[in-house]
Amino acid sequence: MEFRKFNDVAYFQIGIARKYMRRHNLTPLQFVERDSRFRILHFLEIGYESFHLTGDEGVLDELDEIIAGAG
Repeated sequence: MEFRKFNDVAYFQIGIARKYMRRHNLTPLQFVERDSRFRILHFLEIGYESFHLTGDEGVLDELDEIIAGAG
């Protein structure tokens, strides 16, 4: 992955992770535990091309659906 795209993806992941933690009232440690179980950051990385155009609320809703189905 080229450096510029890597930075864009990382920035996107950080932003969504913060909003996800806020939405679900999670501490960073709780988020890390949830990420270990559901691979949230990986999901955001592989879906970046379509997700970064979706809007944050749409991405958060998609994450909630994926996790609810896997949980």
